[in-house]
Amino acid sequence: MRAVVYDRYGPPSVLRIADLPTPTPVAGQVLVRVAATSINLSDWETLVGTPLYSRIGGLRRPARRTLGSDIAGHVEAVGPAVTRFRPGDQVYGDNLQFKGGFAEYAIAPETVLAVKPAALTFTQASTIPQAGAIARQGIAGIEAGQRLLINGAGGGSGAFAIQLAKRAGAHVTGVDNAGKLDFMRALGADQVIDYRRADFTRQGPYDLVLDLVAHRSVFAYRRALAPGGRYRCVGGSVSTLLRVLTVGALAGLVTGRRLGVLAVREGPAHFEPIAALCASGDLDIHIDRTFTLDEVPAALTHVGEGRALGKVVVEVP
Repeated sequence: MRAVVYDRYGPPSVLRIADLPTPTPVAGQVLVRVAATSINLSDWETLVGTPLYSRIGGLRRPARRTLGSDIAGHVEAVGPAVTRFRPGDQVYGDNLQFKGGFAEYAIAPETVLAVKPAALTFTQASTIPQAGAIARQGIAGIEAGQRLLINGAGGGSGAFAIQLAKRAGAHVTGVDNAGKLDFMRALGADQVIDYRRADFTRQGPYDLVLDLVAHRSVFAYRRALAPGGRYRCVGGSVSTLLRVLTVGALAGLVTGRRLGVLAVREGPAHFEPIAALCASGDLDIHIDRTFTLDEVPAALTHVGEGRALGKVVVEVP
């Protein structure tokens, strides 16, 4: 099979196409003939090896030679003890443990996959598992009339989060670069901020801040919160995450504001509700561009440089 591989952390230029043996599923595993794989910021981080937590399992070199976790495609074969799927089924899921989506075939545990909704294409379905789960859990508990700020709102998770929050009746502020302001407005954001021109932590206050690109001071985040407000970050630099978990938690207790890291729960139970909303037309899927396997370096560059409006997908013929 054709696959995009890399043997050392670095820029997209370290990626190359290779011919590899098609893997064989063992007990509890499914072999998926990949039709589409969407790109997440986690793919970029695991490519370059930064932040440090992206190297878990492979400190000096990548633990998995082929990136791509949000896969969609046909079941080609199943291993022993697999009961939920059979060859020919159309599936999708977040294969974060094994990755391998930037290839013609990928091995995935049965537990991470779900049957693809008939109303969605493979390309559309591949955008949902990771980004949808982050968005759904990130804005959980938001209520009508409350003020929500999403930092990094112009990407895949942010696009879903804006729409979900508006469905809940919240007032939404989206923060991203200038090239994404109109996109965030089109998604329903009530207010948009170019982070290069304005400091969102000096505005508000907000009842909930969902930070998808955490790099700021804990005290700046606390300043942005209303009394009783919550701050949740997903990703970001290691130093920022550690400060949120330590200093941020203590500062939150003292001031009545809660600061913490969102531990995203994975699996079909957490992304199928988003897929159902997309399939019914109640939630829109925004795909910026599609690429081929040969174009994976360009696709990752597009995401890594922060230019993607919504999701970017690699399609495999």
